[in-house]
Amino acid sequence: MAETAVCLGTFSAVKTLWEVRIHKINEELQREKEFRQRSAGRLLLVWEERAALAKLKEKVINEGGRAILRIEEEEWKEWQLHRTSLQKIPQFIGRFHSLVVLDLSRNSIESVPKEIGQLTSLQELLLSYNRIKSVPKEISNCISLERLELAVNRSICDLPPQLSDLKKLSHIDLCMNQFTAIPSALLNMPNLEWLDMGGNKLQELPDAIDRMENLHTLWLQRNEINSLPETIGNMKNLSTLVLSNNKLKDIPACMKDMTNLRFVNFRDNPLELEVTLPPCENTDEEEQQEMFGIDFMHLYIQESLKKTGNVESCTSGSPPVMNPNE
Repeated sequence: MAETAVCLGTFSAVKTLWEVRIHKINEELQREKEFRQRSAGRLLLVWEERAALAKLKEKVINEGGRAILRIEEEEWKEWQLHRTSLQKIPQFIGRFHSLVVLDLSRNSIESVPKEIGQLTSLQELLLSYNRIKSVPKEISNCISLERLELAVNRSICDLPPQLSDLKKLSHIDLCMNQFTAIPSALLNMPNLEWLDMGGNKLQELPDAIDRMENLHTLWLQRNEINSLPETIGNMKNLSTLVLSNNKLKDIPACMKDMTNLRFVNFRDNPLELEVTLPPCENTDEEEQQEMFGIDFMHLYIQESLKKTGNVESCTSGSPPVMNPNE
């Protein structure tokens, strides 16, 4: 009986030892399995990222005839990076030849690489609210560009003359920078329609401003403009003109002949004449009447002409036509 007891005791001990060992082996196998799964997952992620980048060109989609690169819900649908503290535009940006919209507004970009000029299909370049100090001439190679926004960079003071080659450019925002004059490049853009140069240091407008013959909206608020050239009267397509917060002392008589002008603002200028609009007959008219707007401008010019005794309309700088019968 004693022998049998010993045998049973030994078998029980071996069984227990074996079970513990099997348990440890299973734990090691489980850990190894989990490690392989994690490794495989990381490897799969790397390859997925590489595959996505390799197919980046295929992600440029066409919407309404425009090729657009985007990143939305893990799909490349638009190139739009805001508030990422991006300090530099990579040079390889020039490889995306089909890119049409590039919006890098509200970052910390300090310069624009010359490779940007390789984007010949680019239609919109939006770089407002950055720290850009100068504009590279290579942008003039973006021959499809229609919209350029460089607002609130606070340091840009000029544009390269080569930008006048952008014949399709119609919308430019340069507000809140350091311009002291309207760049000559803008005067040579006959298709320019919308321009914002508010919040700069402009002191005057060039006599050749009427060369921007298709311009319909001009924002010049918060500058130091003290006079307007009479050639402004030649801008027959101009419908919106904002001149608030400048140093204007007078309104040129020529402006009364700008028949397409629908909205103007002369508020907060040290105009020499004090002109008060007559009271409106009803509330609707009062709501439609803009303070220091169109009605104010016409009344001011009328009073100014009375004061000087000049009742003839201005001919926008052109010499008077003589009657051969006189």
